Amino acid sequence: MTINSINAMGDPIVYIVDDDRSVRAALEDLLASVGLKVSTFGSTKEFLACPLEDAPGCLVLDVRMPGQSGMDFHRQMIEMGIGLPVVFITGHGDIAMGVEAMKNGAIEFLTKPFRDQNLLDAIQKGIGKDRERRESQALASALQARWTSLTAGEQDVTRLVVQGLLNKQIAAQLNISEITVKVRRGHAMRKMLARSLAELVRITEKLGL
Repeated sequence: MTINSINAMGDPIVYIVDDDRSVRAALEDLLASVGLKVSTFGSTKEFLACPLEDAPGCLVLDVRMPGQSGMDFHRQMIEMGIGLPVVFITGHGDIAMGVEAMKNGAIEFLTKPFRDQNLLDAIQKGIGKDRERRESQALASALQARWTSLTAGEQDVTRLVVQGLLNKQIAAQLNISEITVKVRRGHAMRKMLARSLAELVRITEKLGL
């Protein structure tokens, strides 16, 4: 399950995984009534077989289902690196399960019957969180692309520039001329779209350099 491109601002989608067909239908009608796109599944296996859409989303997940439980699947999602926010729904939940779900990053743990508005609020919170995650991923990808566009020499100069070294010091350390340092520094600033040294430092920090 991969996303080839990041579309942080696309129309959101809500995925529903519940083995009860009537529950899926009711939730689909509810979400459709507020203009949300919905995709439903009867099991976690069905969900995994369907590629995620390239849009912000939220997963409404039943806790108890035949085969793999919602709780087990949530742990698997974390291990697989699937960052889709989860809202748990259950007719057989307890406090311990709710605490575990929230510790593992679930948005909400709702016990049936629950108020429609509580579910809608939780879903909107999940979608907002996923949109932020996708925006962060998009930014990280863009910054990495800028960095890889630099030549090896420009990267070497940039690493020393953000450490606070002067051009003369960088030239001595890399055994190149000061003019070469200035040229590579200028090229790096333009390619990284950094308007100042402070901005270049912030970018390299985000890249973990």
